[in-house]
Amino acid sequence: MDIQLKRGLLDVCVLAAIKNEDSYGYQILKDMKPYLELSESTLYTILKRLENASMLKVRSVEHEGRLRKYYHITKQGLARLEEFKEDWKEILSIYNYITREDSSHE
Repeated sequence: MDIQLKRGLLDVCVLAAIKNEDSYGYQILKDMKPYLELSESTLYTILKRLENASMLKVRSVEHEGRLRKYYHITKQGLARLEEFKEDWKEILSIYNYITREDSSHE
């Protein structure tokens, strides 16, 4: 898969994982696991990129004597999710165009 396309998809997946409630890294990985495998290092790179793009905010909370970072989706992050849904309609249309001949050759 094209690296830029995959990067964009993973960003949106992380935003979707925290859309309904704030969460922390390990929980995000657990929530996403039924749908895709993501390494911790990849996740934290994505989280940092989304934070830098103002799509999420981070707050630290003490948990069992350690600081845990919780991630909260911002208005920009929610807007990106909505934009993705619209983009996805176009992607599906392109996919249907590309694969239209496949079904006629079967």
